[in-house]
Amino acid sequence: MNLLWKDSKLPDDSFYEVRAECTDVPKTKFKIKYGKTLSVRKWRSAFSREGRLDIGQTLGRIYRGGIHPTIRGEVWEFLLGCFDPKSTYEERKKIRLARREEYVRLKELCTHMFPLVGSGKFITAPVIKEDGTPIQDPIVLLEANPEKLITPTVQATDSAMSYSKEKDKKIIQWKFTLHQIGLDVVRTDRTLLFYEKPENLAKLWDVLSVYAWFDKDVGYGQGMSDLCSPMIMLLEDEADAFWCFERLMRRLRGNFKCIGSTVGVESQLCNLANVIQVVDPKLHKHLEHVGGGDYLFAFRMLMVLFRREVSFGDSLYLWEMMWALEYDPELYTLYEESDSDRPEEAKGKRKSSRQCGKYERDYLKSGAKYGEPLPISVFLVASVLKDRSTKLLTEAKGLDDVVKILNGTSGNLDARKACSGAMKIHKKYLKKVKMQKPSS
Repeated sequence: MNLLWKDSKLPDDSFYEVRAECTDVPKTKFKIKYGKTLSVRKWRSAFSREGRLDIGQTLGRIYRGGIHPTIRGEVWEFLLGCFDPKSTYEERKKIRLARREEYVRLKELCTHMFPLVGSGKFITAPVIKEDGTPIQDPIVLLEANPEKLITPTVQATDSAMSYSKEKDKKIIQWKFTLHQIGLDVVRTDRTLLFYEKPENLAKLWDVLSVYAWFDKDVGYGQGMSDLCSPMIMLLEDEADAFWCFERLMRRLRGNFKCIGSTVGVESQLCNLANVIQVVDPKLHKHLEHVGGGDYLFAFRMLMVLFRREVSFGDSLYLWEMMWALEYDPELYTLYEESDSDRPEEAKGKRKSSRQCGKYERDYLKSGAKYGEPLPISVFLVASVLKDRSTKLLTEAKGLDDVVKILNGTSGNLDARKACSGAMKIHKKYLKKVKMQKPSS
């Protein structure tokens, strides 16, 4: 990856510039800390001459001080399991090339089905009905300029749309999501200068549109644009951004998967309820009393990984801390063995290693044998609730009060403190669950 070196003394905000008129945007709390932040030099020194990465020596530094913005993209690819740390430079070069070719193939297929994919334009109005009948009225085609939403001037043409009735249900469903992706794209990270460039908005729409076809079981769901946006910024090549996003979705796709009328994230809300019930029974009982026992008030935190609770820069810092903490050295192997989620037979493979993140090591040290470890995001939400437990217990008389108290965290959450709190709650939870587990 070609990364331009920037003066490390530049303000952190300079990497993710905010539009001048957006004066009420939360300032990032993330600061580059010399000796703590994973620097370019420390990152490069973790590789052998052949390119094998000793990722274990980088995880602690990422947790203590995050990643220098100039190398975030390539470090994230390892944290998310895009590459095996044991691979060489040459092996990764071949993998990257093969993935880029695969993305081109996927995108060309999508372009064949809907020619606006890859055109630099995108839609914000439906182009097809649920029965497969195309909508022939003028539609909004944006040259990736949000201002044109107000006065759309471009109409659909025969070259951009096929007016024959579509019969393939999978294609109908895919086309039916394209306008929703467009609507979300023009609302995503609108405060950032990066998205004033039309080509960047178009790239985000293309990646999400291709992913919706690639993973037909999940398709597209609101919130995915928030998760994908940083990949578009950090990875210059669109194909690399796609595969990095795809790896992130390996972890999170269950949250977006709908089974009947149930959304997958509800299982995480149940996990959260169980954690709070174990570590703070009084708070759990109170939340149940005021109508929040289903923990739906935490829905957004889990779906978009705190993107709304912290500044853009802090959200990146929070994510990389989370991934470093729960890093599993077998991640790449497990993902390569599975088409989507971890295979059942691989779930029992848990080996202690210094290459593991601290969260993963704590789980292994606990000797837990009662199922797959919960994602650290559940404990992050639990940390937020514990931090505001006094306020919730004394001031929350109803569900509206709970929501109001938690909304007060928007833009103000301390990412480092939240991660530290999550680790403490995780240890407490493991200890209590182990004590409660009946002996066989």
